[in-house]
Parts: sequence; C-alpha cells; structure tokens
Amino acid sequence: MATHPHDQHNAVAQQSSELANASAQVVAHRVTRMLMAGPLPSARDRKEFKRMVDEKHLAFGESWLAMIGHATTAQVALGTTAWRSLCYPWLDGGATPAAMASQMQLAGIGMIQKGLEPMHRKAVANAKRLAKTPLR
Repeated sequence: MATHPHDQHNAVAQQSSELANASAQVVAHRVTRMLMAGPLPSARDRKEFKRMVDEKHLAFGESWLAMIGHATTAQVALGTTAWRSLCYPWLDGGATPAAMASQMQLAGIGMIQKGLEPMHRKAVANAKRLAKTPLR
C-alpha cells in the first residue's frame, strides 16, 4: 500500500474509476441478458443471475470485514501514538497534532482502499469474463 497521501489518493481514484467502468460493463451485459431472456430465462441465465446476487453479498461482506479490520488497526495505532505523546512528551516519539491528523487521514484513505478492493476485484473479473461470454 502507498504511504504518501498523494499516492494513496491516486490509488483510490484509479481503483474507483476502474470499478465504475467495470461495473457499467457488467450491468450492461447482465441487463441485456435479462431482457433477451424474457419471462422464462434458460438454466444458464438463471445460474448467471443467481451468481450475480451471491457475488454481491460476498463482495460487500468482504468489504465490510476489510474496512473493520483496517479501522481497528488504525485506531490502535492512533491510540498508541496519542498515549505515547501524553505519557512521554519529552521523548522523541511524541507526535504533533499535525502528525496525528496526517495519520488519521492516511488511515481513512486506507480504509476506503481496503473497502473497495473486494468489489473492485469481483467487478473487474466479471467484466473480463462476461466480455468473452456471448449473450445467447
């Protein structure tokens, strides 16, 4: 993971852009497939539609767990920094308010990045897979 705030901002922006593009491709393919299937979808179509729902649940669950894990780790690190600054202000390990604000910003961006990863991974994989799959 990037450590400089600008690197993390750029990584999240790129990840978001790729997710938006892949999602649009997947939605277009699946909606077209739903329209072509009509009221009686084939077994292949029903399997794809069920997969669509299952993947969303799984990706969002993974996303929430990744975000919770990252937030917990970040809170412990921030708490440790604050405690060290309060208990040992004369040591070199004391953090300034600006350093702590930067640490919080990096943690927030990192949490967003961790939350996007599972959805990004699934959407990009689906876009590649569905691009090779004929509609009929």
